[in-house]
Amino acid sequence: MTSAVARVAVLKFGGTSVATREQREIAFARILDAREAGFAPVAVVSAMGRAPSPYATDTLLELIGGNTGSTNADLLLACGELISAAVFAEELRAMNVDAQALTGAQAGIVTDGAHGDATILRVEPSAVAALLERGTVPVIAGFQGVTEDGTLTTLGRGGTDLTAIAIGHALGADRVDIYTDVSGAMTADPRRVPNAHVIERASLEEMHELAQHGAKIMHHKAAGFAEATGTRYSIKGLQSDLGTIVDASYDSERPVTGVTASGRVTWIRVIRGDIENPKHRMETELEMFRRIAAAGISIDQVTINQAGVAFVVDGDRGNEVRSLLGDLNLAVRVREGCAKISVVGTGMRYLPGVVHQCVLALSCADVEIIHCTDSNVTISILVPEADVTKAEAAVHDQFHLATEEKA
Repeated sequence: MTSAVARVAVLKFGGTSVATREQREIAFARILDAREAGFAPVAVVSAMGRAPSPYATDTLLELIGGNTGSTNADLLLACGELISAAVFAEELRAMNVDAQALTGAQAGIVTDGAHGDATILRVEPSAVAALLERGTVPVIAGFQGVTEDGTLTTLGRGGTDLTAIAIGHALGADRVDIYTDVSGAMTADPRRVPNAHVIERASLEEMHELAQHGAKIMHHKAAGFAEATGTRYSIKGLQSDLGTIVDASYDSERPVTGVTASGRVTWIRVIRGDIENPKHRMETELEMFRRIAAAGISIDQVTINQAGVAFVVDGDRGNEVRSLLGDLNLAVRVREGCAKISVVGTGMRYLPGVVHQCVLALSCADVEIIHCTDSNVTISILVPEADVTKAEAAVHDQFHLATEEKA
């Protein structure tokens, strides 16, 4: 469904943007700015602040011992955004701006039943569109939806980003602005790479890849939804109102847009032993992957060749994997204490030698390469965890990402 209102702007405000009255006043200014520019604004809000703030998600979670993934946990955690939406809307009304708070269900967000990490099935934004047509500012509680049978669900950490993207797509919004406490997505994590700077423009595919591989600026499910639906958005600083434009039509000529790093992972290499029969070898590999999946272990950076199979798992789960495969006539080698850096850019499709540049940078920095895989726009390299900061900085420098872009 598309709103009858000519130009819609969806503005998402994160927890730090709504944490205090002073911060909310800046958010209100962004809404008024959008109105002045001829847009009908929709606000999407997160819970107020971060722990130990009383209504922050993690503070509420402590009330039930940190347990998530149930109907009760979802009902509790959704309260943070509901409080935020109600307060935000009432404060707007006190400024003579007609505003109405809505739950995710009232906003038409229909999900599956995966409590704690629900997937949006569709958005039915008729109630939101009706408010816009009346000149009212809808203030939507992010991070939540409802199943077909009316059960409340939550969308996972960072799910308010997903709410904003989904509502923006459903309304055919002209703008979707994701407001944060930093002015846009960065070429690397500035805490590890001091000369990192804001990416002025990126493609939807690039931002999805960066989010999937560890960049915290955008929720990975939101970035994936935006890529799948072709929804253009911006990531902006609340105070500066400047940041990164993310657009399907943007295709960079630079080979690399950004570098990001994961947390601690384990590299696992599986050697097939004396299994010579190709059919038996395939059956053994299938059984190996079946057992790993049944144990709820997610794998990444998978390579399969004549020498065997290699992959990565989160955390220190190497011994668990070894135990699972113990009777399959497989030699399982485990290396814990690793981290993954990912090098992302659509331009690498057209430019040969990007892997060589990554290897050269890490070699010059004396960083061991444990494992390397690549896809269409991403190269992922496993390095010792102790060297991940050095590795990220080396690759960032190799591709001159500290140089200001000329968009």
